[in-house]
Amino acid sequence: MLRRAVFSFAVIASGSPLAAEDYLVSTQAEFFSAAEKLAPGDIITLTNGTWRDFEMVVSAKGTAKNPILIRPETPGKVIISGKSNLRIGGSNIIVTGLVFKDGYSPTGDVISFRSSKSDLAYDSRVTEVVIDHFSKPDRFDDDYWVSVYGKRNRLDHNHFTGKTNKGVTVAVRLDSEESRQNSHRIDHNYFGPRPVLGSNGGETLRIGTSTYSMFDSNTVVEDNYFDRCDGEVEIISVKSGRNIIRRNVFVESSGTLTLRHGDGNVVERNVFLGNGKDHSGGIRVINKDQVVRGNYLEGLRGSGFSSALTIMNGVPNSPVNRYVQVSGAVIEKNSIVNSSYVTLAGGADAERSAPPIDSIMADNLFTGGDAGPKFVVQDDISGIKIANNALIGSKQDSHPRGIIEAPVGLTRAENGLLYPDNPKYTGIGAPRDLKPVGRDEVGAAWYPKPMVGSRFGVGAMQNIAPDENALESAISSAPDGGIISLGDGSYMVSKTLTISKALTIKGTGNSVILFDRPALFEIAEGGSLRLESLSIDGTLAPDAVGNSVIRTSAFPMQSNFMIELENVKVSNLTVNKYFDVIKLGKSAFADRVLIRDSSFTDISGSVLMAAAETEDYGQYNAEYVDISRSYFRNIGGPVVQLYRGGRDESTFGPHFTLIKSQLENIGRDGNNLTKSALLLHGVQVTEISENDVSNSAPVRVVHTVGKPSTRIAKNRFTATPAIQVEELEDKSGEQRAILENNSFSDGGE
Repeated sequence: MLRRAVFSFAVIASGSPLAAEDYLVSTQAEFFSAAEKLAPGDIITLTNGTWRDFEMVVSAKGTAKNPILIRPETPGKVIISGKSNLRIGGSNIIVTGLVFKDGYSPTGDVISFRSSKSDLAYDSRVTEVVIDHFSKPDRFDDDYWVSVYGKRNRLDHNHFTGKTNKGVTVAVRLDSEESRQNSHRIDHNYFGPRPVLGSNGGETLRIGTSTYSMFDSNTVVEDNYFDRCDGEVEIISVKSGRNIIRRNVFVESSGTLTLRHGDGNVVERNVFLGNGKDHSGGIRVINKDQVVRGNYLEGLRGSGFSSALTIMNGVPNSPVNRYVQVSGAVIEKNSIVNSSYVTLAGGADAERSAPPIDSIMADNLFTGGDAGPKFVVQDDISGIKIANNALIGSKQDSHPRGIIEAPVGLTRAENGLLYPDNPKYTGIGAPRDLKPVGRDEVGAAWYPKPMVGSRFGVGAMQNIAPDENALESAISSAPDGGIISLGDGSYMVSKTLTISKALTIKGTGNSVILFDRPALFEIAEGGSLRLESLSIDGTLAPDAVGNSVIRTSAFPMQSNFMIELENVKVSNLTVNKYFDVIKLGKSAFADRVLIRDSSFTDISGSVLMAAAETEDYGQYNAEYVDISRSYFRNIGGPVVQLYRGGRDESTFGPHFTLIKSQLENIGRDGNNLTKSALLLHGVQVTEISENDVSNSAPVRVVHTVGKPSTRIAKNRFTATPAIQVEELEDKSGEQRAILENNSFSDGGE
């Protein structure tokens, strides 16, 4: 039954009448009945509880003084789950206090500021709403979490975290005239961790698209906190004109704030804190009349397009979807502190041949440790007037004129940022009155923000004896982050063990696991696995298609995971032709696969098979694969097969490291169709060094798009063919890998 109450909501809408209709609803039918009656100043209050498969639509007309309010009975106690979403049309609507979790949208948006293509939202607000891991089950099935249409809407104090599928977290849409020059405000939101997507389409915030980039948006993005937003190379992608991006904080986020399309944008007083994280970047400048001033950037390790500052080359007479030449850019009073690279005329090639013109770079502060940041100049930069910039650090071999070496120190101020300690340089670099917005000042105050740090080893430990089914029972009862400690002896496992939480299984060094199923472990949604100081013996495994020790779920996986093996011995995986140790399937993505101080002997397949994404859309299975101080003998296939196909350049990975390891009799089995001991296809960063390789098939590296960084050095090859490097995209004839100080003997070249 629909209930009514009298309620005054002076805090959210101080101009409301003292008495307004408050429809207290507890069913979807009651909600929709109330929604049809809404008048200015009315409220719909949802009773606490879980509302499942709820496609909410609110289309009504409030007024500036008397808006319409949609709220929970208690903030955070109304959970919208299952196949659910929210559409807002009309004007002066406020939605607050809801939590979207344990489900996904059945359409292309979780929250849309329009109820239909003809009913857009105006002067409306979504505030203190949570979207937490509300992702589609297939990581490549795309949607937007928030689509902002109409005009003068506000998105503030919301909590967005854990988007794992393709599609922008928040998108400002300009695909209709009514949504241009919109004057939206996006402020005080918490953009929580967005894991690496392993594909294009992982931006956290996008304003416009290439198609409509010639239009102005006039959107203000201010005082937001971007926490570990790693989806792809663009954290914020600006693809429209006349936007203001100010006072935002970016923490340990891989990628950049990119002025991709559109003219006359202002980026000011933002703070970037990379803390030394790989690929953490700053600001990338493209197009006309962009202003970048008063920003502070510290501890960034990105290079190329992800440098602390990148001013791009353009394409002559560029179409809107490529690179418009930089002209009229003003880059002033920014501090780039303890960061690795500044790239000028970035991306110069046969197509991007138009260098920056009519631009200025002045009163900026640069420091990158003892040597200062490396300035990479890829084309003519005479079109940039460089004046009165200070470089702190020892002498560099070269840097552009107009950057003067300044022998001064830096002092950390009360705001936590570094400034020159000599008053002479007060006017150089970021302003001293910056006040970075804090993590606790954004988002919904009543909703906890995700933890920082490893998921492994943070839960309780349980000790188990080597009894049959003991490991299965322990996994079932272990908490997330728990540790299962094995004693000496053999543990027999007769079921494939599903890992749906972060678990560490730790032995004594004399702990042995045997199994008689096609797989020992299956990584399911939410799972990560660390194995330590134990042995795995495959002698009892059956002859089955797809045999593996660790495999991923056959169902699409939303969440990224980690697999770590330290001081682990794996042997006797020979019951059929393709018995792998770790096999990653389609739509499965590992943030990291780590193998350290471990040994693998008598294995018919591969130690890591990560080559399931074969459609060549730029997708891949693992971001980091790190192997060190390990031993491999009698491996029928390649030790690792890691594949990233296609021409997309929106990702940083995969990354591969193999160091100080020994490989003996690898890849020579007649069933190994790759004819290689190691096959890396499309890997972007590779380091293979200080290894001993004997009686093995060749190491094979296939370079595709981008500028892959491959170094193979200080390895000793015995009775093993020469390293094979193939260039699929670069037609210059030059081989781009660095091969140095490798030795070959007994049949090598």
